Order: sequence, then C-alpha cells, then structure tokens
Amino acid sequence: MIDRDLADLYRVETKKLNQAVKRNTARFPSEFMFKLTDSETLELVTNCDRFKTLKHSSSTPYAFTEHGIAMLSSVLNSERAITINIEIVKAFIKLRHYTLSQPDTNAQVAELRQLLLLYIEKNDKRVNDIILALNNLIEKPPKTKKIGFGVNEKAPHYLAV
Repeated sequence: MIDRDLADLYRVETKKLNQAVKRNTARFPSEFMFKLTDSETLELVTNCDRFKTLKHSSSTPYAFTEHGIAMLSSVLNSERAITINIEIVKAFIKLRHYTLSQPDTNAQVAELRQLLLLYIEKNDKRVNDIILALNNLIEKPPKTKKIGFGVNEKAPHYLAV
C-alpha cells in the first residue's frame, strides 16, 4: 500500500505519516517499506484513475509491505492506527488464505519449484565444469616456452610465457 492510502485510512496527512516513518527509519528496512521509482509512479498514475494526483506531485510515494504496515502502528501511536493496522493485516491474511486455497495454486507452486531446481542443476553443472577446468590447470600447468637472451637456465636473462 502506498503512503497516501495509509495516511487517508489513519486520518493523518501524508506528510505527517512520512515524518513519523523518517524519525524511525530503523523500524522500516527495505523489505518493509521502499520508495517507488519515477517509472513505477508513472505506471501507477497511468493504470489507476485514483492516482492521477501523483502526476503533479514533486515526490514519489513510499510503498509499505504487510510488515511495514504492522510497524506503522508503533510509530503513529494512536488507537485508530492500531485498529486500522489490525484490519489491514487481517486482509493480508485473508488474501494469502484465498490464494493458497485456489486449486491451481499448488500445481503452480510445484511447477515453479521444478523449474527452479532445473535452473539450479543446469547452472551448478556449468559452475562445476569451470571448477574442474581450473583444477586441471592448477594440477597440470601448461609447459611454457622460455624466451630471452641467455642460454643459461640459471641466469635471470629469460622470461617464461
């Protein structure tokens, strides 16, 4: 969810919500909250009528994950924030249950898992081949031809290639 939507739900100004977050940055690692890029904001404006006001905004909004939203109740510290956070987290839980209850979901997850394992196996083989080649070079370095001015092997007048 973006900062403007959350500020509306909590009945605070977006600026106040963002100030509370900035005062408590340690509570919001990147997997809890992140700033949208200009292209992401443009896509949001293009695809959703209710975000048209973002088009004229000088800053890009912050997006909060489920965990970031849960953390907001501790920094906003109001009864409304606590109540809204509980409802939002419940909505995330219902969405997760719905997604997992769909008949195709298990098959899709199994298919993705299989593709991932094939990808890992394929790349592991490549990495293994590289390691074998390097080990081969270490064990049996190629013979080098000596070049230079001296014919005496002990004299430092030659270079190896």
